[in-house]
Amino acid sequence: EYKGLVKHTGGCHCGAVRFEVWASAELHVFNCNCSICTKKQNRHFIVPASRFKLLKGADNLTTYTFNTHRAQHTFCKTCGVQSFYTPRSNPDGYGIAPHCLDDGTVQAIVTEDINGKEWEKAVKEHKTIRDMSKP
Repeated sequence: EYKGLVKHTGGCHCGAVRFEVWASAELHVFNCNCSICTKKQNRHFIVPASRFKLLKGADNLTTYTFNTHRAQHTFCKTCGVQSFYTPRSNPDGYGIAPHCLDDGTVQAIVTEDINGKEWEKAVKEHKTIRDMSKP
């Protein structure tokens, strides 16, 4: 267990992919306007890899990359839902889709817009985004 955090569980639509993640009950979610996040409506919060555990479905995941190939956009081969991915800003952590969490553990969501169309500038100006995946 992690002090001050709650265990959230979630997964894809068909249930082939399931995970657990330790995070605050009050989530800080990023709303990015880069090309892929816009098309997928990819809103996410970031956690260190140590606070994420894939419970099932590793063999049912596939990955899409583009541009720098740093971001690993993983999604279920069956239903196509991306419930988590490895963000370019935090390649040592995970971006978790809050809408893929099971009901009952999220108390509030605060959303922050990120200008992903100007990714390098946005990440440079953001005070904490690169450290969000640090344990």
